[in-house]
Amino acid sequence: MSKKMFACITAVILGISTAVLARGQTQPQTQTTTTTVTQTVQHPDGSYSVIEYPVGKEVKVTLNPVTITGATGVATILRDDEGTRIKLNLTGLPAEVTSLNLFAVDEMGTVISLGPVAITSGTATFTSTTPATKFMLIASPEANITAYDPNTKIFLRSAVPEGFAVIPHTTAPVGEKVGATTTPGTTPASVYTVPMLNIPAYEKGDDTKLKINFTGALTGARANVFITPRKDGPTEVKMRLHELKEAPSGQVFVLWAVSTDNKFVKLGQVVNAPGRNEAEIKSETALSDFGLLLTMENAQAAAVNPVGPSVGIVEIIKP
Repeated sequence: MSKKMFACITAVILGISTAVLARGQTQPQTQTTTTTVTQTVQHPDGSYSVIEYPVGKEVKVTLNPVTITGATGVATILRDDEGTRIKLNLTGLPAEVTSLNLFAVDEMGTVISLGPVAITSGTATFTSTTPATKFMLIASPEANITAYDPNTKIFLRSAVPEGFAVIPHTTAPVGEKVGATTTPGTTPASVYTVPMLNIPAYEKGDDTKLKINFTGALTGARANVFITPRKDGPTEVKMRLHELKEAPSGQVFVLWAVSTDNKFVKLGQVVNAPGRNEAEIKSETALSDFGLLLTMENAQAAAVNPVGPSVGIVEIIKP
């Protein structure tokens, strides 16, 4: 074999080996990640600082003084499948301030009462829940705020924590359709999610198991619910509460039936009584199907719709 022929055969063998090696290797893939940045606008004075709280992540929000000096506040907020929990700590409040009221305000201007905050020696701690997911917090000496505007008397207001975008204020609010909302009227709309209990499916002698998820001021309480539909009349509703806690001063617990078309019927309320740890609400409703909602309301207000924070929602226990 000539040297020239040997060189040609060697070149062919090397070429085949290189091709086989190349086919056996995985070629690296380039991944492109696109990040979308949402541009938002906050009022120059920071007066509207609504943010959306993420699920399962604890967020600390600073409350800055607005019309008082020296006071500071921190709210720890955690949103999960059962709602949004708020733990508030206030310090440095003036001696003359003995109580405040905490409110959540959403991007549509809806004001949701979270309850009164008792203050001792310039400090306070407070815990509440709300079904809202997008809001800012305001603390006011006024107990019955129905709208957030430049004339609203505010002592403290939440700031936007680092890493969160501000949700702009909606100048022409439109209500969001949820499980149940307050009906239009003079009462401000507070958002609640209340599952229907499928009352038409209830049969005589059939045992339907229900559960109540208590939150806020009623955390730790227990209750039994008895629902008795009648063939030619209203449905009887009875709720027996155990390990009951007193409502904050000036507040009562109110039970509502919520219809499929988002109407509310007040079934009864529990008022404070020293040493009382049990109570019963017995009523009836002509609604063909409904859900049950327990809220904390201002004792002095003759509310025909709920506006206070939810403290209990009745659900069917699924098998």
